[in-house]
Amino acid sequence: MIPVGEYATQLVVGVGGRAGVSVAEVCALVEETLRGAGLAAGAVKALATVESKAGEAGITGAAKRFGVPLLSYPAEELAGIFVPHPSDAVRDATGTSSVAEAAALAGGGELLVPKRRSVAATCAVATAQAHDLRHHGDAEVRGDGGALVDLAVNVRAHTPPEWLRQRIAASLDALCAYPDGRTARAAVAARHGLPADRVLLTAGAAEAFVLIARALGAQRPVVVHPQFTEPEAALRDAGHTVERVVLRAADGFRLDPAAVPEDADLVVVGNPTNPTSVLHPAAALAALARPGRILVVDEAFMDAVPGEREALAGRTDVPGLVVLRSLTKTWGLAGLRIGYVLAEPEVIAKLAAAQPLWPVSTPALVAAEACVAPAALAEAEAAARQIAVDRAHLLAGLTEFEEITVSGVAEGPFVLIQVEGAMEIRTRLRALGFAVRRGDTFPGLDRSWLRLAVRDRATTGRLLQALDHALALTAR
Repeated sequence: MIPVGEYATQLVVGVGGRAGVSVAEVCALVEETLRGAGLAAGAVKALATVESKAGEAGITGAAKRFGVPLLSYPAEELAGIFVPHPSDAVRDATGTSSVAEAAALAGGGELLVPKRRSVAATCAVATAQAHDLRHHGDAEVRGDGGALVDLAVNVRAHTPPEWLRQRIAASLDALCAYPDGRTARAAVAARHGLPADRVLLTAGAAEAFVLIARALGAQRPVVVHPQFTEPEAALRDAGHTVERVVLRAADGFRLDPAAVPEDADLVVVGNPTNPTSVLHPAAALAALARPGRILVVDEAFMDAVPGEREALAGRTDVPGLVVLRSLTKTWGLAGLRIGYVLAEPEVIAKLAAAQPLWPVSTPALVAAEACVAPAALAEAEAAARQIAVDRAHLLAGLTEFEEITVSGVAEGPFVLIQVEGAMEIRTRLRALGFAVRRGDTFPGLDRSWLRLAVRDRATTGRLLQALDHALALTAR
């Protein structure tokens, strides 16, 4: 792991306490909260509180013990900040409904750990600045005119195949009629051994996240990070307060079901997860299911895993399960927008009611039907096996660099690496003709992370040479 420094996520810890709270109690609560979330005490940039508590010896002493400044805010300013766990008693006593959460968020960051309590103290942890949840890999190559080798976007290279292009082109003759999704829906259902009322076709997985955020009425949504940021962005846009469970690089980004709050009624997790490339065991994901909880598993990259190991798509024994699939990654259809949702009929009906009329175009429907046909599934499986071979070649090459760490076991069509000076290396790689994905826009990651798409051996060989050059230049 990279030592905490300019490349690490900076944290603000909001603190509150009763009159006379001790330095030892405040420090113990903060340290326990950071440790439980897998966050380093050295990443704390500041402690923050309400002005009326800024003279409390236990709080000022804690800031001194951590060696950070104590920020204080007027109660009226904190009262205007939305917090997930408000308290009328705290508002009556201090003028803000949660000193710890509001103070942590006052700098404009995002809440990582909601309010935690001891006998006489409270604390909450936020990032010092908000992550750009709307930054996606295509931004790395947009407008480059094809001059860069694209390792930032996880769409399979040299796609769509010619047979799929021809099927889509032939569908243009039917554009005068409104789209009819019944045949494609039935084909997707048959592919997973499900009745059609458990399937909803969508304009890519991104539309599905919007529908889930708007139609399912979650009260306490939790997103497991690091992962694709669109689910959280959609939830926030729909007015939800989102809590995060942040997986640790030190644990290989493995999922611990016990880390998810018991009363979370909507949980979102990717498998294999973008950007970590970690494939979580199906049993661990199924263990997240609860009565009254919607469990959303984003399997957008599952068809890039040989045999689709650990997939939950097609399962009907997991209550509240919602599986999202995308056909844009393996088949190179990002510009066409096609994906689907698998869920209980009642959930599908709610999501469908939130869709506009004819949400999926005729060419996209034709593509969906074509991509779930037996011949296409066999082609996707062969592609997944080749990706595994190419990924092994990339990983072997990365082990030659002492400066680079790969956390977790990569199982997807991309690899997440950590390297000091990553942002400078990313810039140097662009100058050498390669676009890679920055990692710091993913909650739970910082400026020391980069994501690399898996490509063929020849492309990987050229990347490794460029990476060697970029590292040498950065070290000077």
